[in-house]
Amino acid sequence: MIRIQRSGDRYPGGDPGAGIETRHALSFGSYYDPDNLRFGPLLAVNEERLAPGAGFDEHPHSHTEIVTWVVEGELTHRDTTGHETVVRPGDLQHLSSAAGVRHVERNAGDVPLAFVQMWLAPREAGGEPAYTLVRGLPGRYELPAAGATLHVHRLAPGEKAELPAAAALYVHVVRGTVALGGEELEPGDAARVTEAAGLTLRAATAAEALVWESGGA
Repeated sequence: MIRIQRSGDRYPGGDPGAGIETRHALSFGSYYDPDNLRFGPLLAVNEERLAPGAGFDEHPHSHTEIVTWVVEGELTHRDTTGHETVVRPGDLQHLSSAAGVRHVERNAGDVPLAFVQMWLAPREAGGEPAYTLVRGLPGRYELPAAGATLHVHRLAPGEKAELPAAAALYVHVVRGTVALGGEELEPGDAARVTEAAGLTLRAATAAEALVWESGGA
């Protein structure tokens, strides 16, 4: 079964007056839909845009695996475990908040910043927070703490990518146009697939897509 969520159906959030624009795929903050709380281990898939100088001041997290994928611009990160980094397109950032951590995320540059931030539920609560930054992710990132794997597909026009057979797949189109199961997906569109087998992503244009594979809820 494939359920499509179009970019225009995402719930708007953030604080546009402060240069923060957010589009939520799942219930988040003031947006609550009892039929749209999570998908597999995914608790949030937020498209974020920060104007130059804008950002999120220091705030806490706990019991959440936070994965960030920068689309354009540079994300400046600082957390209470002592990490201070700049995350660029093609890099993957993973903050395991565990029993508790605080962090700051800002656009310290002079051009707009766009990124996708994804929150996943850990299989076990507690533990020590941890931070990982993978420069130029080659295409796959294992997240055992949440029982999930992220696949990054960068496709040339006409190129195909076979998707794994899994209880749950979440496909988010970052850029370009792709076809999946007879549907055409454009930037910001997402597909939630259950009991997936034999599915293929086909690029109509140069495209980039994030695909989460998991064992389901």
